[in-house]
Amino acid sequence: MNRSLSIRSGKGNSTTSSPTHRKGFSFASLRGSIQPELSRRLYRLIKSTNNLISAHETAGKERDTIARELSEWGEQTQDEAVSDISDKVGVILSELGAQEDSYAHNLDDARGILKTIRNTEKSVQPSRDSKGKIADEIQKLKLKEPQSTKLVILEQELVRAEAENLVAEAQLTNITRKKLREAYDAEFSAVIERAEKQIILAKHGQRLLALLDDSPITPGDARRVYEQGGAARQVLNDAEDDLKTWEVNRGQDLLIEHEATGSGSGSGVPRGGGEVSTKSHATGTSTNKTVDARDEEEFATASSSPTRHNE
Repeated sequence: MNRSLSIRSGKGNSTTSSPTHRKGFSFASLRGSIQPELSRRLYRLIKSTNNLISAHETAGKERDTIARELSEWGEQTQDEAVSDISDKVGVILSELGAQEDSYAHNLDDARGILKTIRNTEKSVQPSRDSKGKIADEIQKLKLKEPQSTKLVILEQELVRAEAENLVAEAQLTNITRKKLREAYDAEFSAVIERAEKQIILAKHGQRLLALLDDSPITPGDARRVYEQGGAARQVLNDAEDDLKTWEVNRGQDLLIEHEATGSGSGSGVPRGGGEVSTKSHATGTSTNKTVDARDEEEFATASSSPTRHNE
């Protein structure tokens, strides 16, 4: 890839300057600003992923709309070949839209895993703050009253705070590494599922187009009789069978992986994409979630327990 090895900002050593865009005020930005410092960046990442999910949901709906409009247009051409092929190409497009919706659902699952890290960061922040606050009090007291008996008490409190913080930091490290791996393994598995199913559908879509005779006719000649209806139906059946085969093969791969690792926690398991349907995109996998419903999760206050989802 013709890119730098990191997309992280140079923080002063960048050779190019980009204009600063000031963001407007919103409840989302307000909630982001009141997040603990430790979890603020991950909070923004999770919110951005929410926008990505919405974009793919919208893309799936638009695919379905385009599929219906293509089918309706083909019907009104009064050309039997165009009508049949456009209708069946619409079925392929509709299924592509269903894959976008399924992909959005898988992204939402991966996003949920990242929330575990965010909640753990929130629970660790008070421990860090407490340790820092006690250390600051000790330094101030040493400057004002070096012989104060309160120093002994504060130093004991600092020892306890440091011990508690060590436990919290260790838990944060463990959860962060485990859940980061799980989240993006799930996302990359979803990307592979979406891409491979799109390839399957696109190839069968090209097979359908090959059935349409586009050789020119001269004025006055009658249209050639369309005799590819059965072959076009078979293409859709083949597409459905290929998607089923993909699911079966994926299940076998997961079973082999499970047996090899001896662990039942297979992260990144893609959700079933389903069969090719001659109905509208509404019959495909649907998340039935709105942006507002997901945004409401962010109002919930995370539990002090690092292992609990409190969405």
